[in-house]
Amino acid sequence: MHKLMLVDQDPDRSASLEVALLAAGYAHIIRVGQGENLLAAVRTHQPDIILIDMQSPDRDTLESLRNVSREMPKPIVFFAEQSDLDTTRAAISAGVSAYIVDDLPGKRLKSVLEVAIARFQEHQKLKDELEDYKSRLQDRKDVDKAKGILMQHRNLTEEEAYQLLRKMAMDRNMKIGEAARNFVAAMALLGGKF
Repeated sequence: MHKLMLVDQDPDRSASLEVALLAAGYAHIIRVGQGENLLAAVRTHQPDIILIDMQSPDRDTLESLRNVSREMPKPIVFFAEQSDLDTTRAAISAGVSAYIVDDLPGKRLKSVLEVAIARFQEHQKLKDELEDYKSRLQDRKDVDKAKGILMQHRNLTEEEAYQLLRKMAMDRNMKIGEAARNFVAAMALLGGKF
């Protein structure tokens, strides 16, 4: 079962929420007060999911969530008693996976948490794929630039330039994009204008 971090500004409400979480099958719950450093608590306890319960997220809370999402992404479920469109958008932008305005859902608590986890995982998968595509595109641009330099300065065909880059990468045990970047940087240091 998932390790859950519960952040609540009201200790009494936090205790009743913990009872509901235990009833929903969450046996490993870490309670954290609202004033504590959220990123430090996440680093220390390594929760699988973060549940925050407060009236409305303030600027400091949103910044803490943004830091957690950037450094240690986790599914974050936020229960708020009041909200407006700007606050909801700010919470989602800060990395909140599910933002629920209303009283705690009781019987639906487990399904709300499961949906938040699934949504977070899908979002992370898309982010990872995007980063992979960006990296591949950059590699391709760098390889094309390096091939162009080789073709121009060594009078090679495109295929010969590619094979030379490929051999250089293999000899140095690196990816061809990295070898191309190193080659272009070295040529720039030698005074080439590309």
